[in-house]
Amino acid sequence: MAIACLSLGSNLDPERHLRAAVDALRARFPALVVSQAYRFPAVGYDGADFLNAAATIETDLPPDALNVWLHALEDAHGRDRSGPRYSDRTLDIDIVLYDDRVLTGAGNLRIPRDELRHAFVLKPLAEIAPDLRHPVDGRTLAQLWAAHPDHDTTFARIDALAACRV
Repeated sequence: MAIACLSLGSNLDPERHLRAAVDALRARFPALVVSQAYRFPAVGYDGADFLNAAATIETDLPPDALNVWLHALEDAHGRDRSGPRYSDRTLDIDIVLYDDRVLTGAGNLRIPRDELRHAFVLKPLAEIAPDLRHPVDGRTLAQLWAAHPDHDTTFARIDALAACRV
């Protein structure tokens, strides 16, 4: 079994979509660990704030198959891929890390995910997997977060996933 780290985000009815995503992830990957949800401003465009969280899963799926499964989950929750890359969305789930792999593939698959440099991915992921190492950089997620320029910024915690974090 591989360990995959996921970034979850939504800015359209985000509490409902994130809870539903966590429920679907837990049904398929029972060893799910979920972070707090945090409010972050949209990145790359002027839009509503996002609720972002992170999750780790144990998976038997290879990265490309997991990516396809996650895209199907996004689509089931009304994800519209016809607009600009940076836009409002019901659900966005990306594979950020997959064991110590470095790869690219179909469906915008990039591991490690470039967005790991953003607070909205790194903060919640470092919360639940502080000792995991970046496969290229070599630092732990806790070290990366401690060195991040937004480390001392306070981001609002949202209790949207409190019941899902068991």
